[in-house]
Amino acid sequence: MSPAQARWRRVPPRGVDAGLVVLAVLDTWINFYGEATPFMWACAALGCAGLFLRRRIPLAVFLLTLPMTLFLDVAVAPIAALYALAAHSRNRPLLGGCALLNAAATTLAWPLSDTSPDDRTWTLIQFVYTLAMAFAPILFGQLVQARHDVARQLVEVEVAREHERALYAQTVLARERAQLAREMHDVVSHQVSLIAVQAGALQVAARDPDARDAARTIRTLSVNTLDELRHMVTLLRASGGKETELTPQPTLAGLQQLIANSGIETTLTGGLPPGISTTAQRTVYRMVQEALTNVRKHAPGARAEVSLWHDAQHFGVTVTNTAPTRPSVALPSARHGLIGLRERAELLDGTLTAEPTSQGGYKIELRARTRPA
Repeated sequence: MSPAQARWRRVPPRGVDAGLVVLAVLDTWINFYGEATPFMWACAALGCAGLFLRRRIPLAVFLLTLPMTLFLDVAVAPIAALYALAAHSRNRPLLGGCALLNAAATTLAWPLSDTSPDDRTWTLIQFVYTLAMAFAPILFGQLVQARHDVARQLVEVEVAREHERALYAQTVLARERAQLAREMHDVVSHQVSLIAVQAGALQVAARDPDARDAARTIRTLSVNTLDELRHMVTLLRASGGKETELTPQPTLAGLQQLIANSGIETTLTGGLPPGISTTAQRTVYRMVQEALTNVRKHAPGARAEVSLWHDAQHFGVTVTNTAPTRPSVALPSARHGLIGLRERAELLDGTLTAEPTSQGGYKIELRARTRPA
């Protein structure tokens, strides 16, 4: 905005209207001086005073200034009234009719039968010029109205962009929360459930009463921690899409250590193609981790077999466990483990299947497309 525009916007609307009234009175006084009748002065006074209301009732103000055009060739008041009407109205036929009415009142002599052919020709020419002059404030008023519309639309577009940025930030936050919930479930519940299982086994096997009490306390705290974790994961989970990178991220290099620390008799066979993406490695790691966690929680004493495989277009991992050999320990579950694994599989354009075996065990299999690293 230029300095002149800034100064103009600081002028109050009543000051602008007062200035227009003064200018219209001065224009009328110059044109009427020494020639006007009281009726002409009354029409001029009514039209000039009406400019104070041009922002509220522009059409009525224009009609009040119209009698002035019967006595004046060019008047400030009718032009200002036409501009105000054009700046506030979107009725194009009405604006065109007002322009025609202004030009007719300014140029036509009544009755037309008393004028000569030459006078009629000159009147027609004057009508055309007056009509063009009447359209000038109308076009300017429409231009100002269009400018205000564009400025308002720009504000609306900016508001919409701010809203879109806020929605995008919320979407990113939702994805991060979903990823965080998945990682918490995979990592924390894996370790805490292992503690609970080991504490339960120690509670059964220990002969010292103090050791049994300590094991019972550890198991109780572990169960409570898992329960609180379930509620926390439920709060954090949200609809998410692509994963956001969190560090450190597990890879296949830690698979042997995961199996060794699981406390389950597990065999690892096969292998995956070299060069698979870190996302695929993390998905395989998390699937094996979740499967072994489920074996500890729901099939105590069972053995597990982890089989890695691949062909020309696909790779996968299959985790199979035998039937449990002793009663399971009642541990809380968020029931989100398989859901999270299916989401991970979908990110790899793969599928996840989980089903019981005929021998009373359970099998979980991930099948995904081979992708370059």
